[in-house]
Amino acid sequence: MDAASAIESILFVHGEPLTEKRIAAILEVPKTEVAAGLAGLSRRLAGRGLALIEHAGAWQLVTHPDCARFVEALGRHQHAEELSRAALETLAIVAYRGPLTRVEVEYIRGVQSSFSLRTLLLRGLVERAEHQDGARSFVYSVSMDFLKYLGLARLSDLPDYESLRRSVETEPSPPGISAEKVSEPNE
Repeated sequence: MDAASAIESILFVHGEPLTEKRIAAILEVPKTEVAAGLAGLSRRLAGRGLALIEHAGAWQLVTHPDCARFVEALGRHQHAEELSRAALETLAIVAYRGPLTRVEVEYIRGVQSSFSLRTLLLRGLVERAEHQDGARSFVYSVSMDFLKYLGLARLSDLPDYESLRRSVETEPSPPGISAEKVSEPNE
């Protein structure tokens, strides 16, 4: 398989920007091969529904701007549908254990969660902020719209919130999650 196809695959699945250095590490190839692969992928995508963009040294696969109205129509239709079981599970994890990174959510769920987080972001039920450690990652927490939708004044009004937060504090922390971070309420 050529570098352009491999890069397309990882950018598609990852869903967030990746640097050339990170792509090279994932593919176990030199950065020069990644640069050539990115150029090839960009040429392949010309005139198609996807585009390759670069910002601040990171690359991302996105929908082509000419297709924006179709993507917006899809979003409107998705908002009318019920949330999937995976999205509800992800939302519960973010509500009771957030703020969390995508990797932490995936560790808890045991499966890839990018699509569920993206769905929740599009619906305005979660929000993301840059991670404090500056590691080019985001932390996810529930939004004000989440609270409004459920008719809650604060996050601690969720059923069994306090007892579940206390049980989280006594559990061994997964890698990358400090006990102090887990014990802080997400309000």
